[in-house]
Amino acid sequence: MYKKLIVFHDGKPVPAIIRNYTKHDFAGLIALQKESFPPPYPEELLWNETQLTAHVDHFPAGALCVETGGRIVGSMTGLIIRLDDYGHHHSWESITDNGYIRNHDPEGDTLYIADVCVTPEYRKAGIGKWLMQSMYETVVYLGLKRLLGGGRMPGYHRYADEMTAKQYLENVVLGQIKDPVITFLLRCGRMPIGVAANYLDDEESCNYAALMEWNNPFLQQAATE
Repeated sequence: MYKKLIVFHDGKPVPAIIRNYTKHDFAGLIALQKESFPPPYPEELLWNETQLTAHVDHFPAGALCVETGGRIVGSMTGLIIRLDDYGHHHSWESITDNGYIRNHDPEGDTLYIADVCVTPEYRKAGIGKWLMQSMYETVVYLGLKRLLGGGRMPGYHRYADEMTAKQYLENVVLGQIKDPVITFLLRCGRMPIGVAANYLDDEESCNYAALMEWNNPFLQQAATE
């Protein structure tokens, strides 16, 4: 994938490129991870060079980055799975092979999002939404059934004594609570299909994640005709 676009940073148009990342981008991607996921996010969950090598070796089409001014400001990584092999009760480690994606299945039916990150400086520039749109395009291009991923719920720890993770998600969907990740995913067209416990070692989310899906509308249309 390679496409040019304009993003608006501090109200000013800035040229940007969305493309597949390569081994030449690893230093920039690791720096991006550190900027995007500061403590208390576990440092051991940030990408390392071995994982990034596996991404471009196993599924380069699922390794995307956004570059502006020669700097990588966003990235998204996915793999293809057969959803029936995992179901809706899985952890991030099990479904992404601890981030090494050696379980990538070219014959699968689901593009699973292993990670998305945008440097804080560019989080109001629409970078994340452009990356998500690009992955939707990949789903359509490859003829897959869906895009799926577990979304962190970093606001949940503030409500954990008052409600379950499922209730928290329901309140976010109703607009009664705003969660920085789940609200973003809803704005991107992702729909919640459940909550996964012990999904990730994530103190802010109390180890929960919302499973968020986007169905290929062209396959849905064909199924109803």
